Amino acid sequence: MSELNPTREDFASLLESSFASQDAAEGRVVEGTITAIEKDMAIVDVGLKVEGRIALKEFGAKAKDGTLNVGDTVEVYVERVENALGEAVLSRDKARREEAWVKLEAKFNNGERVEGHIFNQVKGGFTVDLDGAVAFLPRSQVDIRPIRDVTPLMHTPQPFEILKMDKRRGNIVVSRRTVLEESRAEQRSEIVQNLEEGQVVEGVVKNITDYGAFVDLGGIDGLLHVTDMAWRRVNHPTEILQIGQTVKVQIIRINQETHRISLGMKQLEADPWEGIGTKYPMGVKITGRVTNITDYGAFVEVEPGIEGLIHVSEMSWTKKNVHPGKILSTSQEVEVVVLEVDPDKRRISLGLKQTLNNPWEEFAQNHPVGDVVEGEVKNKTEFGLFIGLDGDVDGMVHLSDLDWNRSGEDAIEDYHKGDTVKAVVLDVDVDKERISLGIKQLTKDAIADAAASGTLRKGAVVTCEVTGITDGGIEVKLVDHDLDSFIRRSDLSRDRDEQRPERFSVGQRLDARVTQFNKKDRRVSVSIKALEIAEEKEAVAQFGSTDSGASLGDILGAALKKQDEGDK
Repeated sequence: MSELNPTREDFASLLESSFASQDAAEGRVVEGTITAIEKDMAIVDVGLKVEGRIALKEFGAKAKDGTLNVGDTVEVYVERVENALGEAVLSRDKARREEAWVKLEAKFNNGERVEGHIFNQVKGGFTVDLDGAVAFLPRSQVDIRPIRDVTPLMHTPQPFEILKMDKRRGNIVVSRRTVLEESRAEQRSEIVQNLEEGQVVEGVVKNITDYGAFVDLGGIDGLLHVTDMAWRRVNHPTEILQIGQTVKVQIIRINQETHRISLGMKQLEADPWEGIGTKYPMGVKITGRVTNITDYGAFVEVEPGIEGLIHVSEMSWTKKNVHPGKILSTSQEVEVVVLEVDPDKRRISLGLKQTLNNPWEEFAQNHPVGDVVEGEVKNKTEFGLFIGLDGDVDGMVHLSDLDWNRSGEDAIEDYHKGDTVKAVVLDVDVDKERISLGIKQLTKDAIADAAASGTLRKGAVVTCEVTGITDGGIEVKLVDHDLDSFIRRSDLSRDRDEQRPERFSVGQRLDARVTQFNKKDRRVSVSIKALEIAEEKEAVAQFGSTDSGASLGDILGAALKKQDEGDK
């Protein structure tokens, strides 16, 4: 072909060549030049007979930060050379993806990290520009700990690790967290290698929890447990620490496998428990401050770092079932007695009641056995009465000590809560904190007196007063002995016809013979019938009898006649 005078054949050849080059460009990534930027579109010349338009959003971060300019050379994907508008159909996204996917797949297969820019927030996470390919960054994979504001990370180069790739669907999932964890693990391992147990280091309080504080030792955190902050009781770490505070700590333990570090602050101070037994001998009185109250007692700080326990049983001589909070209050200054010191277990047992006089000892000194006391009935139980006494102590009257002649179950019905009664001190046991009282001891024991005097014995004749009449017999009272008894119907007379209770009347006095007297069982039985039989035998013995069938009247008549003859 002549360059100056092209022929028709030459022109046809050039035209065919031009169409061939256009056809070859379709479906390929080619270089183009940005010739103009209009609103949200970029005009790109790719060397074809027409230009194409590409949405600015396809240029990713460059379009957002304003670094995309006219004249820039960009790679684009040619979908079609000419559409209905006479423009080339171009795609920056497809061009970048085609190029980026090849590079990303190679790095994904090799386990290499990639670099990208977080440029937008979507549901459940963020989108990341991986130099042309758009990846999804789940919110949980942004950082090691959840972060509220991701703005500082936007549009800045960040390392990521590809977790998943699906080219057919065009999905890429990345993680920034795994990169940070790996870097942190490497950093922690290096730092741990330079630390050793017993070493004293400085750190910054990074976080505070209920059980302790996390201290940053320059890239690695150590746990300062609340029990290792001070020798004294620390209820919450915020009492002595605050976030951002620089503290000096000692490394207590290092776990090389998990990289966990335990720290301590109190270890930098002298142990106040050394020589504690000599400092606080048993029985000494000391003053302390109540630091904590529980259901089982109260803790008292006797000096910084040294606490003792007042058990609930050692708080009061008399208040046995009261919560410690009813007796003491937090921060109260109290005087206590050292009961026991155990340096090995770091325990001191204290007593509060020991600072006061033992009310049981005082009662025993002021009220010896036999003394008469007065008090209020505090309670009635199935085994007796509880009486409130001086010194806020209680004494007990057992059922058996309520009445000489009645059962305790019957006698206790005469008493009510709140009644004021008198009683005799029977016994005081200081060690067991028991006071035994008796109410019946206020009066003499008729049974014991009668037994001692010998006037009440089997066979003795006593005078009785009728106090009651029943179908079964009569109730009587022994006049000279102030004792009650009962004469059964069969014992009312020797004569069966006279064994009728109704022939007696209340208040009537009569003689009877004692048939049974049991001091232990406190039982006295009397009988009119026995008295009549005894008198008859006595008369027979004295005056004799003519025949075995003689009556008492016959015997007495014969005796009187014999007596008259003797007188003559």
